[in-house]
Amino acid sequence: MSGHRDPYEADSRGRTEPTLGDIGQLDAPSAPPGGGLPQITVEPRHRRAAAAATGKPRGGRHGWWLLLVAVLFGIVVTAWVNQNRLRSLLPRTEFNDVLGRARQALQAGHLDGHDGSSARELFQAAVALEPDNDRAREGLRQVGLAELAQGDAALQAGHVGQAAQLAAVARELLGGGSDIDRLDRAISSARVTQAQTVVLVEQAQQALAAGKLDGPQGAGALYQRVLQADPGNAVAAHGLDQVGDALAAQARKAFDADDTAAANASIDQLAALQPNNGALPALRALQAQNRKQESGALDAALKQGMDALRAGRISGTGDDTALAHFKAALALDPDNAQATAGLGMVAQALTVQANAAMDAGDKDQAGRLLDQAATLAPKSADLAAARARLGSGARQQTAGTLPSNDLTQAVPGLSPQQKAAVAKLLQRAQAAARHGDIMLPPGDSAYDLYRGALAIDGNNAQALQGLQGLPGEVQQQFRQALADGDLAQAGEMLENLAELSPGDAAQAALSQQLAMAWLDQAERQLARGDRTGAAESLEQARKLAPNHPRVRDLAARLQSGA
Repeated sequence: MSGHRDPYEADSRGRTEPTLGDIGQLDAPSAPPGGGLPQITVEPRHRRAAAAATGKPRGGRHGWWLLLVAVLFGIVVTAWVNQNRLRSLLPRTEFNDVLGRARQALQAGHLDGHDGSSARELFQAAVALEPDNDRAREGLRQVGLAELAQGDAALQAGHVGQAAQLAAVARELLGGGSDIDRLDRAISSARVTQAQTVVLVEQAQQALAAGKLDGPQGAGALYQRVLQADPGNAVAAHGLDQVGDALAAQARKAFDADDTAAANASIDQLAALQPNNGALPALRALQAQNRKQESGALDAALKQGMDALRAGRISGTGDDTALAHFKAALALDPDNAQATAGLGMVAQALTVQANAAMDAGDKDQAGRLLDQAATLAPKSADLAAARARLGSGARQQTAGTLPSNDLTQAVPGLSPQQKAAVAKLLQRAQAAARHGDIMLPPGDSAYDLYRGALAIDGNNAQALQGLQGLPGEVQQQFRQALADGDLAQAGEMLENLAELSPGDAAQAALSQQLAMAWLDQAERQLARGDRTGAAESLEQARKLAPNHPRVRDLAARLQSGA
């Protein structure tokens, strides 16, 4: 085997040596294109220079693919980071529909329910669709605030159970808060009041069944207390109507029996409980008719009483005394101011006679006269002063400091402690009088304090002067209260004057002034539509001047609704 190697033979490693081929065939006619040489493509020199300048690698198609992949990757990353924002830009037909219906339900006041159409249910459905959506959460908060407002309104209307339910829903939606705590406290207080109301209603029903209509524990007063705590209580309102019907029936029965006093009392109770009761006008008409029939006898009794008083026939046996005639007048009309004043004048006359008996040294006669005066005017200032004088004189006579026939002169015999006690009582009495505590409170009123001083020193000039000066102080305070428009205080002063000085001639004029003030107030109340207040003011005026033309006119206007 020759060791010469054929230059055209591939070596065993697959390498092919470069050759130029058969040069002789380059020009042969049958030679292939290129003379059988391998094809070689040569780029133009200007293209190679441009590629080198731009840095583009050869094979540019692969570069474009890489750039496209990078762009797509950036888009995916950006979308992932801003997915919440992008989601809000996408159409959300179901969520927006639920949210819109929820807002409509809220505006319509349809806050809660179980059929899926309430504002609460729809907003909760919107939150379920998008838990982080602020509009849905704010909607639930608005529902909670509306529930809270409805809870307040329900409580004001007396619907405690409904208010509690609304408060619970509001707490669930709002998560608590000071307003909900306030409503819960008010509901708890209302429940306590409601429980007390139930007890009062039961007591009122029992009183009505027993026929106990008037007084603090009567059916009328108990039903009124229930209505003050719960104005919408239908049971109490019906019960009060029943009390009014019973009082009206009592008044009619009393008129039939010619018991004017009982009839008038029932009418007054009815007017106090129900000023607008439909039976009152007819009863007032009966009352006026009855009074008209009795007016002749009443006028005669009053005239005879004054004649007897001027003639000195004050009291005693027989029917021709001032005391007997004035009592007869009061039997015809228990509220007659003239008859009441007449009895006060009788009491004053008896007190004057008692002082004269003391001057004469007849303490027994003086005591009897004062006892008789006390039945007519137990709080009379003059009577209290005369009793103090009689008691002091009797004590000193018993002690041997006065002659048996001399009750007018006091011998100083007070200890320092007694003098200090009298001075303190006088100081307190003066302060009480300035503050208007004339007859009340018991023990601390000016009247009681002056009497306390006189119980120690019956002839103390300052105590006597202060006690007998109380009627003047009362008149001054009456005028001030009237000027200030405090008609209740003026009425209290008028009552004090009637007790302290029952026969004072000034009472009639003061009573007329107060009646006109009540009527003026009733007119103003009626003008602004306060018919209940006007009726109450009218009733106060009626007590003072029952037959005044303005009273009748205003009563007719109230009844007609004008």
